[in-house]
Amino acid sequence: MTEPQSPQELEPMPTDWERCLAVVAHPDDLEYGAAAAIATWTDRGAEVGYLLVTRGEAGIDGLEPATCAPLREQEQRESAAEVGVASVEFLDHADGVIEYGTRLRRDIAAAIRRHRPELLLTLNHHDTWGGRFWNTPDHQAVGRAVLDAAADAGNRWIFPELIEEEGLAPWNGVRWVAVAASPEPTHAVDVTAGLDRGVRSLLAHRTYIEALTDEEPEAYCRAFLTRNTERTAARFGGRPAVAFELFPRG
Repeated sequence: MTEPQSPQELEPMPTDWERCLAVVAHPDDLEYGAAAAIATWTDRGAEVGYLLVTRGEAGIDGLEPATCAPLREQEQRESAAEVGVASVEFLDHADGVIEYGTRLRRDIAAAIRRHRPELLLTLNHHDTWGGRFWNTPDHQAVGRAVLDAAADAGNRWIFPELIEEEGLAPWNGVRWVAVAASPEPTHAVDVTAGLDRGVRSLLAHRTYIEALTDEEPEAYCRAFLTRNTERTAARFGGRPAVAFELFPRG
């Protein structure tokens, strides 16, 4: 009988880049972990922008979408500011029914050409969060579209109207796509210096959190992020960390 293997140690994320574009489906998707890493990146002078595919209007059962959307948009901007991110854009696709396809790929490719990032960041595109915990269609659609749009952005013959109508030249400078909350992580970021701001960034989504849990919001946010960073620390030299699945691009 063979001994069960320990999970492989995670590699440090690359740091030799200056611009990142984070593309996710909903307000709060980045704050359940990735924002603490983003705080460490902006600390060293990296430029990070956020692109939200929806405004999260279908995320709170007790609020009509027309009321919910501006609240969640404002909370996302406040959340981003906590970790040094000033650029926050919304695509306004419909929350809960995002469709993977050429429209989504085109919108993301256009943003990549505008921002010209070296690192793209998105959320788990896999079917599950690991085991039998099913992922949502929105997360799957956006994550997969980001992986595809990284190539679309560099090909002048895909979405040629981006050049002709919007003046957006192809961008082949994406070097990596990092996937947060992946069940198959490969790399990690030490968030010792960014964890408190990560907590504040998540806490900025107060309307959503108060609808999600009966726990005191700050205690909930700190417990959730601390638990996850400590779990990752077991594979990253004992340091509190946020994990990513990293896809290098040639």
